[in-house]
Amino acid sequence: MPIVSTSPIAEFLGRAGTIASIATLDEQGAPHAVPSPFLSLDPQGRLVHLELLETSTSHRNLLRSIWFNRPVSITLTNSDREVLVITGKPHKAHVSGPLFSDYYRLVRSRLEDADLAAVWLIEPQQTRDETYAKRKSQEEALHPFHLHLDRLAVTEDEQ
Repeated sequence: MPIVSTSPIAEFLGRAGTIASIATLDEQGAPHAVPSPFLSLDPQGRLVHLELLETSTSHRNLLRSIWFNRPVSITLTNSDREVLVITGKPHKAHVSGPLFSDYYRLVRSRLEDADLAAVWLIEPQQTRDETYAKRKSQEEALHPFHLHLDRLAVTEDEQ
């Protein structure tokens, strides 16, 4: 079961135009980010990431994450430029069975000649609102005297 509220995630995923990406860590700890066009939530509140290629870097990194208890990061960006970042842990990978078959049919209905390597279930552990306008307001409230010098030098007429 997820340890965070999944309602913000569901809201983002329910909006048309939301773009999802997943970032994993390789064996040296370097990040690797790719789009996740089929990202969804399951009834238990886990993120469902469909990995299409058996030999992809993200698939290998997800395997490493589940073996060594390493986090992954999912970024959701909607059409209003709001950004939600989710940190999670891979829970399970389905490579056969009824759940796999259902998602395999979904992928084939959208991409026709496509494969499905695994259905990854990821437990959300933390969400962060990384929307620029909200983060900027928070930063200004926390650090009211921290301004870039160029903002002090620019006049209203120059903007």
